Amino acid sequence: MSKEKKFAPPSEILQESETFLREHPDLKWIEGFIFDINGIPRGKWLPADAARKLLKGGLQMPRSAVSLDVWGRDIENSPLVFASGDADGVCMPVSPISLAPWHREETAQLHMQLREADGSPLYADPRAQLQRVVARLKELGYTAVAATELEFYLLREEADHLARPRPVSDNDTELVPSTDVYDLSELDAQRHFFADVRAACGSQGIPADSILSECAPGQFEINLLHSADPVKVADQTLLFKRLLKGVARSHGYRVSTMAKPFGDQAGNGMHVHLSLLDENGKNVFDDGSDAGSELLRQAIAGMLATANDSMALFAPHANSYRRFQESSHAPLNLCWGYDNRTTTLRVPASSPDARRIEHRIAGADVNPYLVLAAILTGACYGLENTLQAPAPVEGDAYQVESEQLINTWGAALQRFEHSELWQEYLDPRFVEIFVLLKRQEIAEIGARITDVEYQSYLHRV
Repeated sequence: MSKEKKFAPPSEILQESETFLREHPDLKWIEGFIFDINGIPRGKWLPADAARKLLKGGLQMPRSAVSLDVWGRDIENSPLVFASGDADGVCMPVSPISLAPWHREETAQLHMQLREADGSPLYADPRAQLQRVVARLKELGYTAVAATELEFYLLREEADHLARPRPVSDNDTELVPSTDVYDLSELDAQRHFFADVRAACGSQGIPADSILSECAPGQFEINLLHSADPVKVADQTLLFKRLLKGVARSHGYRVSTMAKPFGDQAGNGMHVHLSLLDENGKNVFDDGSDAGSELLRQAIAGMLATANDSMALFAPHANSYRRFQESSHAPLNLCWGYDNRTTTLRVPASSPDARRIEHRIAGADVNPYLVLAAILTGACYGLENTLQAPAPVEGDAYQVESEQLINTWGAALQRFEHSELWQEYLDPRFVEIFVLLKRQEIAEIGARITDVEYQSYLHRV
């Protein structure tokens, strides 16, 4: 296969991008970017006339750019940096050029995937790992249908006197703290922001659905519609996170998808809904009953069996583990149930043909490529091994005695590193890079002394 053939993006991306460029003759800039292992966009701004060059693979970036730590630093001892000369890869478009309407000057964006210099997949790229698991599921004869629900805080630009973030709707004069869950007045107060979010989603083809006020002041949730392409779902979720932050800046706000920005308020989760279609397009979780099929329970069993192997992907940062608290709607036990929001896996009430699993572990601070890869791996594992699910939980799952989710960062990373599961379902070289990356993050966080430690101990002990 020729180099030019490998570099050729899908024809629909080229056609839609050409249409976009014709319709936007006053375009000033184009952003070409990838998403790294932490889900952070990395890329370049170029003059608009470079758009066609980008579409043909004309943007190169170091292969190590996909594995920078959360502060944008190289990983110590990474095989992608000095050991291999920090060589370049090539960025290939994965979606058409679209408008980034929150910028003052007319600016477009091009979402790309970093590949090897010859156009083949780069093992360190998280999108490539999801593609790997999707292909394995296809070999079993199934297509995953997925959707995400993303929670976030809308914050004021200015912090308080202790440099802490402030939600847009915080009210220091309230006698009784309120959460205002499902409060329409909270949405109405931010109607201009949400109108711009909707418009930006329309510009970028992101299928935003319902918007609701969540369980804390300034916390909201927006759901994205389901798709039978899990890689596209992850693409859209990451683009949506970026879009939220861009629109917020244009309104003088900030958006945070940090898992637990406030210790005494609800954390931000990212719930994932999943069903499987057979080769005829039938939902295999539907057997016509309210209970769902045996394949539903096998998938659930696999997800429960692999959940702790996956915790480093579901909770990838130090702050992630603050979200897992009793009676917080974040799961603690390895259990499942029907229409039960206290369980780790929930089978929502629905018509039989919409039977699905809601996976409730991940925070909003995750990389959706890796979360979906982990969830689909769990489903594959359950189906391939015909696992049997435990009995569904009724009532308060926080009171159930069952295996617990790993609740510390170091233990989660150790389990991930030594798991035989990931040596089979992911590229082992990706596992190595991920562990190096997270050990560097753990070391940096662990070396820092917090303000509360100084206040508590400096002059008292």
